[in-house]
Amino acid sequence: MEKKIMVSSLIMRILVIKSKSVDAITCEEALTRLMPGQLFLTSEAFLPISPCCLAVANINAGSTTTSICRSLCRRFQQAASGLGVSPDKAKELSQLCGVSTTVAIDPTINCDS
Repeated sequence: MEKKIMVSSLIMRILVIKSKSVDAITCEEALTRLMPGQLFLTSEAFLPISPCCLAVANINAGSTTTSICRSLCRRFQQAASGLGVSPDKAKELSQLCGVSTTVAIDPTINCDS
Protein backbone atom coordinates (compact mmCIF):
# COMPACT_ATOMS: atom_id res chain seq x y z
CA MET A 1 0.00 0.00 0.00
CA GLU A 2 2.78 2.44 0.89
CA LYS A 3 4.55 1.73 -2.39
CA LYS A 4 1.39 2.58 -4.34
CA ILE A 5 1.04 5.87 -2.48
CA MET A 6 4.70 6.72 -3.07
CA VAL A 7 4.46 5.89 -6.79
CA SER A 8 1.24 7.91 -7.11
CA SER A 9 2.86 10.83 -5.32
CA LEU A 10 5.88 10.66 -7.62
CA ILE A 11 3.69 10.54 -10.73
CA MET A 12 1.68 13.55 -9.52
CA ARG A 13 4.89 15.52 -8.90
CA ILE A 14 6.15 14.72 -12.39
CA LEU A 15 2.84 15.82 -13.92
CA VAL A 16 2.87 19.08 -11.95
CA ILE A 17 6.47 19.81 -12.98
CA LYS A 18 5.68 19.00 -16.61
CA SER A 19 2.59 21.20 -16.66
CA LYS A 20 4.44 24.14 -15.13
CA SER A 21 7.37 23.80 -17.52
CA VAL A 22 5.21 24.29 -20.61
CA ASP A 23 4.30 27.85 -19.69
CA ALA A 24 6.56 30.78 -20.51
CA ILE A 25 8.72 32.00 -17.67
CA THR A 26 9.40 35.53 -16.47
CA CYS A 27 12.86 36.82 -15.64
CA GLU A 28 12.07 37.14 -11.94
CA GLU A 29 10.70 33.59 -11.80
CA ALA A 30 13.87 32.33 -13.45
CA LEU A 31 16.13 34.12 -10.98
CA THR A 32 14.10 32.88 -8.04
CA ARG A 33 14.25 29.32 -9.34
CA LEU A 34 18.03 29.54 -9.74
CA MET A 35 18.61 30.55 -6.12
CA PRO A 36 19.45 26.96 -5.07
CA GLY A 37 22.40 27.20 -7.48
CA GLN A 38 23.84 30.35 -5.94
CA LEU A 39 26.52 28.55 -3.92
CA PHE A 40 27.71 26.73 -7.02
CA LEU A 41 27.57 29.82 -9.23
CA THR A 42 29.61 31.87 -6.76
CA SER A 43 32.25 29.12 -6.48
CA GLU A 44 31.32 28.19 -2.92
CA ALA A 45 30.23 24.68 -3.95
CA PHE A 46 31.99 22.22 -6.24
CA LEU A 47 28.83 20.88 -7.93
CA PRO A 48 25.27 22.19 -8.36
CA ILE A 49 22.63 20.57 -6.16
CA SER A 50 19.60 18.81 -7.65
CA PRO A 51 17.11 21.68 -7.01
CA CYS A 52 19.42 23.92 -9.02
CA CYS A 53 19.50 21.46 -11.91
CA LEU A 54 15.72 21.09 -11.79
CA ALA A 55 15.51 24.89 -12.02
CA VAL A 56 17.80 24.90 -15.07
CA ALA A 57 15.57 22.32 -16.77
CA ASN A 58 12.38 24.23 -15.91
CA ILE A 59 13.84 27.55 -17.07
CA ASN A 60 14.89 25.91 -20.30
CA ALA A 61 11.39 24.48 -20.82
CA GLY A 62 9.86 27.91 -20.19
CA SER A 63 12.16 29.62 -22.68
CA THR A 64 9.74 29.21 -25.55
CA THR A 65 10.51 32.24 -27.74
CA THR A 66 13.55 34.20 -28.89
CA SER A 67 12.25 37.22 -27.01
CA ILE A 68 12.01 35.28 -23.73
CA CYS A 69 15.49 33.81 -24.27
CA ARG A 70 17.02 37.25 -24.85
CA SER A 71 15.23 38.76 -21.86
CA LEU A 72 16.38 35.92 -19.60
CA CYS A 73 19.92 36.20 -20.91
CA ARG A 74 20.04 39.94 -20.15
CA ARG A 75 18.53 39.44 -16.69
CA PHE A 76 21.02 36.66 -15.89
CA GLN A 77 23.85 39.01 -16.88
CA GLN A 78 22.54 41.78 -14.62
CA ALA A 79 22.07 39.44 -11.68
CA ALA A 80 25.44 37.74 -12.20
CA SER A 81 27.37 40.97 -11.78
CA GLY A 82 25.50 41.83 -8.59
CA LEU A 83 25.81 38.38 -7.04
CA GLY A 84 29.44 37.68 -7.87
CA VAL A 85 28.73 34.79 -10.22
CA SER A 86 31.80 33.08 -11.63
CA PRO A 87 31.57 33.12 -15.45
CA ASP A 88 33.30 29.74 -15.61
CA LYS A 89 30.82 28.18 -13.18
CA ALA A 90 27.88 29.71 -15.06
CA LYS A 91 29.15 28.22 -18.32
CA GLU A 92 29.44 24.76 -16.69
CA LEU A 93 26.00 24.73 -15.09
CA SER A 94 23.85 23.31 -17.89
CA GLN A 95 26.43 20.66 -18.76
CA LEU A 96 26.82 19.52 -15.16
CA CYS A 97 23.04 19.36 -14.86
CA GLY A 98 22.73 17.37 -18.08
CA VAL A 99 20.46 19.96 -19.70
CA SER A 100 20.94 21.30 -23.21
CA THR A 101 19.73 24.87 -22.78
CA THR A 102 18.33 27.42 -25.20
CA VAL A 103 19.32 30.24 -22.84
CA ALA A 104 22.95 30.56 -21.89
CA ILE A 105 23.50 31.13 -18.19
CA ASP A 106 26.69 32.96 -19.02
CA PRO A 107 27.43 36.54 -17.97
CA THR A 108 29.87 37.03 -20.86
CA ILE A 109 27.71 36.00 -23.83
CA ASN A 110 26.13 38.33 -26.39
CA CYS A 111 22.40 38.02 -25.66
CA ASP A 112 21.42 39.32 -29.10
CA SER A 113 22.97 36.44 -31.02
